[in-house]
Amino acid sequence: MRVGVYIDGFNLYYGARGLCGQGRPGWRWINLRGLANQLATWQECSVKRIVYCTARISGADNPSGAADQDIYLKALIAANSVDLIEYGSYVSRVKQAPMATADAKGRPILTRSAQPVLVKNAADQPVRDAVFMVSHARREEKGSDVNVAAHLLLDVLQSDIDAAIVISNDSDLRLPLIEARKRVSVGTVNPSSSFLAGDLRGTPTEGAGGHWWAKLRAADYRAHQLPDQVGAYAKPVGW
Repeated sequence: MRVGVYIDGFNLYYGARGLCGQGRPGWRWINLRGLANQLATWQECSVKRIVYCTARISGADNPSGAADQDIYLKALIAANSVDLIEYGSYVSRVKQAPMATADAKGRPILTRSAQPVLVKNAADQPVRDAVFMVSHARREEKGSDVNVAAHLLLDVLQSDIDAAIVISNDSDLRLPLIEARKRVSVGTVNPSSSFLAGDLRGTPTEGAGGHWWAKLRAADYRAHQLPDQVGAYAKPVGW
């Protein structure tokens, strides 16, 4: 059984950071092939193809982070830890949004005019329903989910794989996963401490059958690390 593995790089990174601790070393230098081989549990299967979908972060916003990421991407290729790196884009924008606080479930509660900050109109009357708008810097990765979906479906429809593993908890992958499960066995891996996105759920026997769902732990990341030195590329300090 030929297995294709499709990884949303930013989803994986932030999942690992949440599980392992942002300031702690020992988890960033992930050996993706080692992790993929651990996850491929179907009988008589082998990992044929690993596609890592990511974007280069901004060197202007974070020069040291961009340099460290560049080393990691080169180390992945040098170690044969991936078969393809598919790049999206990383964008920085200024956006406007209403000021809000979070309720117990993390949903926004809009901040409205009230003491000690009270908005008044020209007649010196309080505007009770006024909403405060703020400008904020927004840095985001674009395209990884689309690239995961595209490579997954291309490989499935071209019969290049017999099973797939998708490492992401992005609900935008709902339809590609539904279509893939009709044709091949699919393992869906949540890389974070969050609950599995409801749109990614399914049943083991639907479509082609043989589907499963898994959740990574901090120990999984720590157990699959590249050697500190991969060819010309050394693991960054603190990684």
